Amino acid sequence: MSEPIYLKDCNIKEFDAKVIFVEENKVELDRTAFYPRSGGVAHDTGYLIKNGKTYQVVEVLKEGNRIIHILNEKGLQVNDLVHGVINWERRRMLMRMHTSAHLLSAIFYNKLGAKITGNQIDFDKSRIDFSLESFDRALIESLIEEANRIIEKDAQIKIYFLKREEALKIPGLVKLAEAQPPDVETLRIVEIEGIDIQADGGCHVSRLKEIGKIVLLKLENKGKANRRIYYRVE
Repeated sequence: MSEPIYLKDCNIKEFDAKVIFVEENKVELDRTAFYPRSGGVAHDTGYLIKNGKTYQVVEVLKEGNRIIHILNEKGLQVNDLVHGVINWERRRMLMRMHTSAHLLSAIFYNKLGAKITGNQIDFDKSRIDFSLESFDRALIESLIEEANRIIEKDAQIKIYFLKREEALKIPGLVKLAEAQPPDVETLRIVEIEGIDIQADGGCHVSRLKEIGKIVLLKLENKGKANRRIYYRVE
């Protein structure tokens, strides 16, 4: 089983690891800083280097407790020692996008009682679907503006772990319309200090100002009580 070292430190750019599974161009490491596609958030890319030979990590998947790295070519073997390098430009953007999603979900939940019905966090643009009855464009635009005002206050983002029973007592912890946190003994908590608390397994920036500015791209009506917001950060 891979040790996901990104869970404790989202800012690790390079790391050393040992190959523990190989199937063609699919590789599992004993530890990894590569984030796998999960929870609607896109995967990391980067490189694995062995004795000067570079393998591109083109996709990262989660299969149960295993994190599988898809490489551009075959060649690595079990017990090989490798040096991993994260594509930091991509990771950094995904972190900014993901923390933005948490901020927006908190505002929409607190102001309107809206929960998330779907999302896709990606490098070039992201989307969130909210359970909203009315399609009020002016209201949605005003909430985006509020998010940007809050970003300027530069709240800290904290990551820590709580027992599941204790975590579920926190009001507003769950902002997904049709999902609960995983049924595990300990939950990873991502807190935007004074603004939002959610159980989450993804990578985030350390302070809100690192997001930059949230830019609304497009709004879509996706049917009864389902409104889609496309955004980017800059």
